[in-house]
Amino acid sequence: MRRIFLSCAVLGSLAAADLTQDLTFRATFDGSMNGSAGKGDLKLYSAPSYKEQDKAQPGIAGTDVEWIAAGGKSGGALRFKKKNNKAVFFQAARNVNFQAKSWTGTISFWLSLDPETDLEPGYCDPIQVTDKAYNDSAIWVDFTKDDKPRHFRLGVFGAVKSWNPRDIPPDKNPDFLKRLVVVQKTPFAKGKWTHVAITHDKLGSGNGVARLYLDGKLQGAAQNIADAFEWDTTKGAIRLGVAYVGLLDDVAIFRRALTDAEIAQIAQGRF
Repeated sequence: MRRIFLSCAVLGSLAAADLTQDLTFRATFDGSMNGSAGKGDLKLYSAPSYKEQDKAQPGIAGTDVEWIAAGGKSGGALRFKKKNNKAVFFQAARNVNFQAKSWTGTISFWLSLDPETDLEPGYCDPIQVTDKAYNDSAIWVDFTKDDKPRHFRLGVFGAVKSWNPRDIPPDKNPDFLKRLVVVQKTPFAKGKWTHVAITHDKLGSGNGVARLYLDGKLQGAAQNIADAFEWDTTKGAIRLGVAYVGLLDDVAIFRRALTDAEIAQIAQGRF
């Protein structure tokens, strides 16, 4: 009996958690470029730039981005054929559970590229969640422009007036640089899908934290984030492929910070 009990306990521990109850947005890109589940608008939009976001139209006509029905991680995906300088995004309103004084959640997605051969010169942000800019109430990841090989970084910054009141350029600002989570040796490769996850907890509370995972493994954390976070939710966007070249698939947003085990579950394809 003891042996049977232990076996049942082990099997129970291996059961996949049901993450759908905490899901606020998902775009699998299977069958459509639009979102497949969410609390808000599911249409994919594009505009000439994020400064002209008010000119956005549904779809990706006029961009160098295409939806492919096959060739993604498990079905369709978005392909960024050349350096993307247009705005391509989902509306964040209700799809992102923004809470100004305690913003908690998880951003999950998959990338396929060789950063050394696919990316064009300059910084590249596969994803940004913000209503203004990368340095102003924003969460993002990027590939650096000058490092060889390119580094992969997580940035989480509140209202720019709260963390950079003197408007110091980011590359010369110690308050910017010390906040970043930097991965120097990454698993990205041509023909391989890499899972990226960002968890953030209690942003805006005065003691926030954010963590970066690659292929289910914790890469580092930004601690003691004291910034205020200020959003105009009508302008908030889940920005995709800023200056990016490569494939992007299965973008998911959750209302809470997932655990290490839950992140590993997604990375193992059990979601």
